[in-house]
Amino acid sequence: MSTAPDTEAAGPESPDAQGKFHFPSALTVLVLVTLAVWILAFVVPSGTYKRQADGSPVQGTYHREDSGLSFLDRLTDLFLSPVNGLYGVQDSRTGQVGPDKVGELYGSAGVFLFVLAIGAFITVVFATGAMDRGIARLAHRLRDRGALLIVGVMVVFSLLGTVEGFAEETLGFYGLIVPLMLALGFDRMVATGAIILGAGIGVLCSTVNPFATGVASSAADISLGDGIALRAVMWIVLTGVTTAYVVRYARRVRADPSRSLSGFRPGDQEQARHAAEPAPLTGMHKLVLVTVALVFAFMIFSVIPWASALTGNADAAPYGWELGWSFPHLAALFLCAAVLVGLVTRMGEDKISSTVVQGAADFISPALVIVLARGVTVLMNNAKITDTVLHSIEGVVSGTPSALFGIMVFAVNLPLAFLIPSTSGHATLAMPILAPLADFANVSRAVVVTAWAAASGWMNLWVPTTAVIMGGVSLAKVGYDKYLRFVWPLLALLAALICGFVALGAVMT
Repeated sequence: MSTAPDTEAAGPESPDAQGKFHFPSALTVLVLVTLAVWILAFVVPSGTYKRQADGSPVQGTYHREDSGLSFLDRLTDLFLSPVNGLYGVQDSRTGQVGPDKVGELYGSAGVFLFVLAIGAFITVVFATGAMDRGIARLAHRLRDRGALLIVGVMVVFSLLGTVEGFAEETLGFYGLIVPLMLALGFDRMVATGAIILGAGIGVLCSTVNPFATGVASSAADISLGDGIALRAVMWIVLTGVTTAYVVRYARRVRADPSRSLSGFRPGDQEQARHAAEPAPLTGMHKLVLVTVALVFAFMIFSVIPWASALTGNADAAPYGWELGWSFPHLAALFLCAAVLVGLVTRMGEDKISSTVVQGAADFISPALVIVLARGVTVLMNNAKITDTVLHSIEGVVSGTPSALFGIMVFAVNLPLAFLIPSTSGHATLAMPILAPLADFANVSRAVVVTAWAAASGWMNLWVPTTAVIMGGVSLAKVGYDKYLRFVWPLLALLAALICGFVALGAVMT
């Protein structure tokens, strides 16, 4: 998924790799950002806004206010920034954040535990073999219907991407889908596009993806269900457009192989004809897949503010049957679901325990990214420069038409997404600044979350700093330059459609 552990294969560096520049990991980037922000806090003037009862800033009330921090205080904040990012508490009187304050939790402990819980659940599900075999069976069943196979693979990957950030997991399917596409007269680029773009467009439209929309919504102080209608429509339209783009290219290549952007390697056709049929789904596999579908369906039901969604009134009183769940509830849900899947598949106590622990361990990297990013916002908060940054942008946002505001949020996040490929880290770092801008522009914060998710997802369809892209083109043997040539017209089209959607969403709210 888009925020799967940001780790690299261990082992000695090969001679060919020595001396080459390697883009630093998300953790390293955030450590550098932490140091840079700490230093800038000595230069940027401190100030604050007057706040409403819900904590949102009042436009036009910014004023300079000394932070009152000594050099030792600032050094202590730097030292404790990861701790404060996890469980720092904001003092209700001074607004300062620290592990020993009295007030409301400012750190990301809830989101941190949620990431570990969903990591445990996903790992248990994959340990059953149900997800891998289900997708393999679908691909093999549609092997004689080329266009339908492409549509089926892309829609399934896109659905998984939009609900749980399915991305890195696609790397295991190249060995299956590349031979199938070649057997149908397509080229390796068709397989690459179906896999990368299928999952990527789902992550781009993240309807309830906990690693993108979930983390961003938490940082923006809104519900995961806010803005879900706009994101759902985006997902339907952009998935359709992207699938049609790949199908169109596939038909062109099959009609005239010389138009292939990737070309054909020696033995491609011969290798493809011997693609083995995957083993059939067992009753246990079917039960696991149904359980997974029900768990995610229940998650969606539990977070949607149904009264607001059905009446169109943001202040509508919740219905009696609404759950209104947040991250602590969802963390408990996925921990229980992980155990449930283990029980129904008869893993045994030892296997369930070890798999849950392994799943949490595999997701510790994105969880730490969230903590470090939140630690940066603590430094800004304690130095009282967050409101100064807001004030510097307030003049640009004030009077900006709602439609233009949504497009601006999308554009601003593009370079940030390049520097911080981890969606969760990007969200935790940027949203505390971006979300209040929506209040100034009289736009729903959900539009900011949607525009941010789209920017992050759009960049991660092509940037060379992600394992999904570079690992995918390597496994498919198509070449990164050829992939860029294939995808750039679609990227331009998607950018235009995204701007249209976020502009419409801003106007409607």
